[in-house]
Amino acid sequence: MPKGSVPGHFHTSLTALHAPTSNENGIAPPLLAPGIRTDGGVRSEFQYSRAVKADMPQSSVLTETLQSVGSGAVPAPVVHGGTRILGVFGYPVEHSKSPQMHNAALASLGLPYIYVPFRVPPEALERALHSLSTFGIVGVNLTIPHKEQALPLVDEVTDEAREVGAINTVHCLDGRLIADNTDGRGFYQPLKDAGFDARGRTAVLIGAGGAARSVVFRLAREGVETIWLANRTLERADRLARAVGAAGYGEHRVKPLSLDDSEALGLAIRGADLLVHTSRLGMYPEVNELPPIPLASLHRNLFVYDLVYNPIQTRLVSEARSRGCAVLGGAKMLVYQGAAAFERWTGIWPPMDVMEAALISTL
Repeated sequence: MPKGSVPGHFHTSLTALHAPTSNENGIAPPLLAPGIRTDGGVRSEFQYSRAVKADMPQSSVLTETLQSVGSGAVPAPVVHGGTRILGVFGYPVEHSKSPQMHNAALASLGLPYIYVPFRVPPEALERALHSLSTFGIVGVNLTIPHKEQALPLVDEVTDEAREVGAINTVHCLDGRLIADNTDGRGFYQPLKDAGFDARGRTAVLIGAGGAARSVVFRLAREGVETIWLANRTLERADRLARAVGAAGYGEHRVKPLSLDDSEALGLAIRGADLLVHTSRLGMYPEVNELPPIPLASLHRNLFVYDLVYNPIQTRLVSEARSRGCAVLGGAKMLVYQGAAAFERWTGIWPPMDVMEAALISTL
């Protein structure tokens, strides 16, 4: 099928999308976020927790926003004939926090959109993507396991998405599928906000999976001089290092390192300005887990960035803070990458405090 074209039998385009319930055509309905009305009636409200996480430093603006969202002051969008659809494709998709973040931002701006999750199995991804235009869906995010599989299924790809080899955002524009990867921007913007300039610096990354690819390429783009890439499987780290070299960022900028070599890892961290943890270790419910790094190597001139967002303060962040390191958790990365997608679809930069409050209230 030519890229960008709509299947001739478009009425069967979503027949492979399975959810707990389906209609007579086999099409799974979108899993609407809590509190969203679909009957066009009186506007309902998001039911968020009022609790502000005590272990997370809060700006007064964010604290007020959390209280506003928690009190139900931020309304959910009403679905009517003019509502435009955004969403996320995943399998599974029930874990996604994107519906809460995006719907809170859309409602706060009064925009005529609704963001819904679609449970799309891998074998249905092509049909689902090429049905966006048919169903008038403006755009979708892609989450596990679709980020790499979708790359050859779209019409245009940004340079960053092509380098990373994965996409997380698709915009259906004039019948064409425009793809991007906002993870790198989502990762780096919080660092910039914290006053960290990557140019000429040395970084150590823990992990070499999908999240690490976005981080490595973004750091290379921002001018990091040396990136130590520590992974259990050295071959995987080596493949990523070669990919960065092949993209024109220098053959020796990324240096693979075994996570099992504690001495070498400790030396790399002692000489580094930035430590980024990209694996799932320490994520809820395994909140007491730590990546296998020598804690004695953490130093006051080191910025420690843990991409895990649940819990807000991971054990690694806590250990690093206690040793005088500047620290950053993964929640802001999740918010920023979502905000970049939001802007691509709507042309408007969303209220970050609203999105962050919506995310935190779900954790």
